Amino acid sequence: MRRMRLATWTVALVLLGSLVAGADSAWTPAAWKDEDTVELRTIAAGEDSHWFKVWVAVVDDQLYVRLGRRAVDRIEGNTAKPVVGVRIAGHEFERVRGTAAPEMAERVAEEIARKYWSDVLIRHVAHPLTLRLVPEA
Repeated sequence: MRRMRLATWTVALVLLGSLVAGADSAWTPAAWKDEDTVELRTIAAGEDSHWFKVWVAVVDDQLYVRLGRRAVDRIEGNTAKPVVGVRIAGHEFERVRGTAAPEMAERVAEEIARKYWSDVLIRHVAHPLTLRLVPEA
């Protein structure tokens, strides 16, 4: 009887722990507005997955990245396109949809300029893609 109760409590604690861990991994862009970077994962044909860091902006409670040519090439060559992996603030999300958001390019650029002093120079480099990141259900 005692072993049965112990097993029941163990199962309950494991389930509770997984619920708490799941809650901790919630997609919460507003909580990440002060994060410096996000890591994106792409997979090119015939290669292993590749993680790379880019600056991140939160605008209207949505997560955005502004990508230069090299990053755009990685996104365009991604075999899982439009899905990427995302790491931010100690969280990892396996399936995040990256959607082109040209209508947000100016607002995202303004937020990046506000956050990063070195954007005074970087903004003059071509950034052909502004990407909205939204987790898949």
